[in-house]
Amino acid sequence: MKKTIIVFIACCLFNASFAQGKYFTKDGIVSFQAGTEMEEIEGINKTAMAIFDSATGQIEFAVLVKGFEFKKALMQDQFNGNYMESSKFPKAVFRGQILHMDSINFKKTGFYPVTVTGTLEMHGVTKEIETACMFRVLNDAKVTSETAFTVELSDYKIDIPGIVRDKIAKTATIQVYCSYYVLIETPTK
Repeated sequence: MKKTIIVFIACCLFNASFAQGKYFTKDGIVSFQAGTEMEEIEGINKTAMAIFDSATGQIEFAVLVKGFEFKKALMQDQFNGNYMESSKFPKAVFRGQILHMDSINFKKTGFYPVTVTGTLEMHGVTKEIETACMFRVLNDAKVTSETAFTVELSDYKIDIPGIVRDKIAKTATIQVYCSYYVLIETPTK
């Protein structure tokens, strides 16, 4: 059943517009920090799905909001019920473009800094995002990416009640780490 759900989500999320040379993961890591000096607030999700096309630079990732884990169970309940309303808005999705994709040599190991631009849909709101991203080519079949960016909670209509306003930051720092494998190899010329 779980496998069927994963395949269904992948089919819905990743449309057929991608060309050859796709890299995929279903265990990307998305974490966030939104705490203050009064309270540490961190969530982590190790089941993000992501795909990018090395030929076009198209990239998408999605994460189920209920998949975030916290050190305190109460924080997880409040996150899903009060703040992210995960029953109403079950996933967060990024769709975008890796700029200067041609600067990444998928045949040579190394680190390749790029810029990623696109839209982040979260809590029913879609906003433009641009961030620096580091791709690392380990070999021609294994690539990782890492990025961090900040979002204003109010931009995504995430309301913080006055009683906890000193404990929750107005911004959240989101970190994304993915370790991809080749889904479809790019033909060599």
